[in-house]
Amino acid sequence: MIAYFFIGIFLAMIVYFTYFQFARSEQFINNPYNTRLDGFAKRVVRGDIVTDDGKVLATTKTDADGNETREYPKGRTYAHVVGYADNGKAGLESGFNFELLRSHSFILERVVNEIEGKKNQGDTLVTTLHDDLQQAAYQALGDRKGAVVVLEPDTGKILAMVSKPDFDPNTITTNWDTILANDDQNSVLLNRVSQGLYPPGSTFKLVTALEYIREHPNTYKNYRYDCTGSITADNYTLHCFGNSVHGDVDLKKSLAKSCNSSFANIGLSLDLKNYAKTCEDLLFNKSLPAGFPSSKSRFSLQPGASDSAVMATAIGQGDTLVSPLHMALIVSAIQNEGVLMNPYLVQRVENSDGNEVERYEPSAYGRLMSEQESKILRGMMRAVVTDGTASALASGNYTAAGKTGSAEFGMTKGESHAWFVGYATAKGKAPIAIAVVVEGAGNGGTVSVPIAKSVFDTYFK
Repeated sequence: MIAYFFIGIFLAMIVYFTYFQFARSEQFINNPYNTRLDGFAKRVVRGDIVTDDGKVLATTKTDADGNETREYPKGRTYAHVVGYADNGKAGLESGFNFELLRSHSFILERVVNEIEGKKNQGDTLVTTLHDDLQQAAYQALGDRKGAVVVLEPDTGKILAMVSKPDFDPNTITTNWDTILANDDQNSVLLNRVSQGLYPPGSTFKLVTALEYIREHPNTYKNYRYDCTGSITADNYTLHCFGNSVHGDVDLKKSLAKSCNSSFANIGLSLDLKNYAKTCEDLLFNKSLPAGFPSSKSRFSLQPGASDSAVMATAIGQGDTLVSPLHMALIVSAIQNEGVLMNPYLVQRVENSDGNEVERYEPSAYGRLMSEQESKILRGMMRAVVTDGTASALASGNYTAAGKTGSAEFGMTKGESHAWFVGYATAKGKAPIAIAVVVEGAGNGGTVSVPIAKSVFDTYFK
């Protein structure tokens, strides 16, 4: 029996080592905390990172003495998404470190280089990023703090990712101490797209509307509210933006006009346990399905909460926090008939001859809402453009839909982040979704909608 026991252990070890070698070894090798990866650089010239249309974002230059310098031809424009490879690593430089330090050049070429003591050329990352959209988003955001992310709802491809303030990856080593000295104030190294957390403001009304629809699937069209510019409950008064009086509104018009009073009224009628479940369905308090560092959004409202907390939460204030990436994923699922595709940044890896080594295919995360629920929300979001706060997105080249937001923050009354989340479609082109947040800029319709319009105009030109 003892002999059989040890034979069993031996066979189990063989099975595990085989499994590890073929299924898990690359995962461990590619871990960004694995310092042995840098040893690969002694034999391989770090590969390039390029856009979907072939623009070089990162490359390695070697001088006559064999000294290597990592260069970023687009500089600040792609700072956070591409990252850097000195003073540690960040962005794609970190997440795909292993792929960049592998070489799948022609085998005879590699053998000759090994014999002669020469380095082989590392593989190239071909990203999903579109240079024209990245440039449009970067320029439209200007010198303001904030974030813009653009993706394809039906594939999950991320087409643009901009975060500001930014840095120049070409001088990251020289300016490292200065960046760290100022980082508490400006958070220059923080990728606000995926790691920044903000109160969602009125963009969260999409979530509140979804919960109301779920609780009243057959009667939500009958909802009516007479907005007088404010609503009071439990000695707490909440005002509509600018003290606007919206009068008689149904659910669609409540969203189109971004009526705080109506949505606070809706919030007071909701089953808070189900409300929390809907937020959970939409990935609040969960890790996002992103292959790069991202923060968990937060929803904390629970049964028994005060009326004031419920009213504030229903309009995207209170303790709720969300990342721009998360809001982009939510509107992507709405556009994609309720199905969320996993977001991704790299579509393939090529060797130095341009031959494909590895391909990353679109994959579905799962269904966040029913097809019917997404259809209802799409109609409501379209009304935001045709009859509401995002009318500047009306265009003959594409059909846009979305939600604006002004999210209050801090202790000073009137300070707010400007939001827009939405999507646009046109015949013959894949739809795109976008999330824009501009810190401390005020009104989303005035500030963030023009940024989205610049991206839409560029994509559908």
